[in-house]
Amino acid sequence: MVPDSPVYLDHAATTSTLPEVIDAVVEQMGRLGNASSLHGAGRTARRVVEESRESIAADLGVRPSEVIFTSGGTESDNMSVKGTWFHHHETGTGRTRLIVSGIEHHAVLDPVEHLVTEHGAQVTYLEPDATGVVRPETLEAALQEHASDTALVSVMWANNEVGTVQPIAELAALAREHGVTFHSDAVQALGQVALPLGEVDADLVTVTGHKIGGPMGVGLLIAGRDQNPVPLTHGGGQERQLRSGTLDTPAIAGLAVAVRRAVAEQEIHAKTMIHLRDRIIQGALDLDPTIQVSGPWEPGDGIRRLPANAHLRVPDCDGDSLLYLLDAAGVQCSTGSACQAGVPQPSHVLMAMGVDEPEARGSLRLTLGRTSSDADVDALLEALPGAIDRARRARGATRKSS
Repeated sequence: MVPDSPVYLDHAATTSTLPEVIDAVVEQMGRLGNASSLHGAGRTARRVVEESRESIAADLGVRPSEVIFTSGGTESDNMSVKGTWFHHHETGTGRTRLIVSGIEHHAVLDPVEHLVTEHGAQVTYLEPDATGVVRPETLEAALQEHASDTALVSVMWANNEVGTVQPIAELAALAREHGVTFHSDAVQALGQVALPLGEVDADLVTVTGHKIGGPMGVGLLIAGRDQNPVPLTHGGGQERQLRSGTLDTPAIAGLAVAVRRAVAEQEIHAKTMIHLRDRIIQGALDLDPTIQVSGPWEPGDGIRRLPANAHLRVPDCDGDSLLYLLDAAGVQCSTGSACQAGVPQPSHVLMAMGVDEPEARGSLRLTLGRTSSDADVDALLEALPGAIDRARRARGATRKSS
């Protein structure tokens, strides 16, 4: 039976905006003022921006001067990767290499590829283990060989597809020990796992708003005071001259509200998500023991795996078929596979973890958020058997016709 309203299980893509965030945004949108102007209205807008910066810094355990406002995760990742590489290129340090994990978001991988193809950068990819973990010894081996010519190490805090949480403190400490700048994309981590930025040796950290109930189109680059990436945009010199452009005061005010709530409620939120996630995974395995769980998983674990992420690989199914069949049944989710130029591709994350291509194509990512409930899980588990059966029959028919 199709639920009365769609069941949304794609919170890793984006999640609903918190009511108090909407209130904060609307309040500021009703006010006039550019935060770079010197008159009264401008100073009022600037005060909102700086108070938001201080609030975010306090919540994340960093200095206000380290909080750089951006348009979101993609821009922050590009600033980190390109900006740091160009800094070394322009200052002639000889550091032309990037060390990145093979399971990064395309917001990191594509800038790396751009630097390789257009500017002659070199790259070393860190291979994860079968659960998606980048082992410290893997990074250590790469740094032993390449530390002297490496501009940046980038390993995401938690994977957006399979939910694996990385040993970031150890990885960042290794980079610091070898004198190499360390960047981490923490877009999926904030609000789900502890994010002790003040205790971790990460030089650059990416965060965005719309994954935690904040506005779309606003995010952060947490940049250590000794970090000087080359700006990708030039103009007014805002944000430590790293990111020119008129500051979006309403979105920044909303982001500060979302960050405060994400940090304050992280532990209780994680417990609720773990309960629902484990129901999804165990329910799917009970339905079909041939289904595989991607990434590390033990019931109750919110340390090695994101609390809100369930990633399944369903044999003899195409993930896209499962997605559309579940959508028709009123359940919205994701395959976790990337679409480039309109052509479905097997997940680069799963391929890097050693999953073969046919199995990687049968992936399903189910991610939870604050609005998720046991009723949502019930609806999914009710719809899943029929979707799997029809997807398998469709694949079988395709094979026969070919």
